[in-house]
Amino acid sequence: MKDYISLARLPQWVKNVFIFLPVFFAGKVFDFALLSELATGFITFSLASGSIYTINDLADKSADAKHPSKKNRPLASGRISPSQAIIFAAALGITALMLSLWLDRIFFRVIGIYIAINIFYSFLLKHIPVLDIIVVSSGFLLRIFAGGILADVPISHWIVIMTFLLSLFLALAKRRDDVLIFNESGEKMRKSVDGYNLEFINAAMMVMAAVIVVSYIMYTLSEVVMQRIGSREIYFTTIFVIAGLLRYLQISFVENNSGSPTHILLRDRFIQLTILGWLVSFFLLLYHGQ
Repeated sequence: MKDYISLARLPQWVKNVFIFLPVFFAGKVFDFALLSELATGFITFSLASGSIYTINDLADKSADAKHPSKKNRPLASGRISPSQAIIFAAALGITALMLSLWLDRIFFRVIGIYIAINIFYSFLLKHIPVLDIIVVSSGFLLRIFAGGILADVPISHWIVIMTFLLSLFLALAKRRDDVLIFNESGEKMRKSVDGYNLEFINAAMMVMAAVIVVSYIMYTLSEVVMQRIGSREIYFTTIFVIAGLLRYLQISFVENNSGSPTHILLRDRFIQLTILGWLVSFFLLLYHGQ
């Protein structure tokens, strides 16, 4: 059971909290009926992503066996056989599709698109430089759209832009780790490594970080946003965004340890404090009237 839980990557399920963001920004976080439906949507997306992680490990079984840390994964180490993994992935995927159909037909389509795109990603698209990180980022956008669909909340162009930029930044940091391993050992963790080098990734990460900060400042200074939130002090939350990005750049460039964004989120106290500070400050500004 422990190996199957590891195969489904439970810690990675934290990514699915993006499904709650539309409700948070819409000021409806106290609508417990919506939160209950979104919680079911979270579980559904988590089952779907668990299925995809299993399929991805199947596709990467040989490459993972050469990786310094991924070699301990259930499939790469041989603790779970490919046939067992296929059955497990199918069970998770079918359950996710059935739950999504029960929740909402449009949500069902989003889950179906997510599964289809990521199956293509696992066997083909992940080997195409640049396109691979764009596909990874699309998964976060689908989570946002899923949350908007279930909560019947319109999706702001701001949340789409910020989610896409942030996910691109994190995906680039993860590719940087693959390039470092290749430079040190000569082992290619994925074929797309041929399309990257440290100079390109470092420059791209710096560009993404700068664009994220500028976009967020524009968001906080937007008259429409300030009127909707009911506060002109929202720009103060930029402090936490800049601090979090600088810490992530430090982890990437100084510590050379950006291989797992989820691991960083769950372990790094500085990142956790910046996220908490941003959430609390934004919550107080957005919900002060409630």
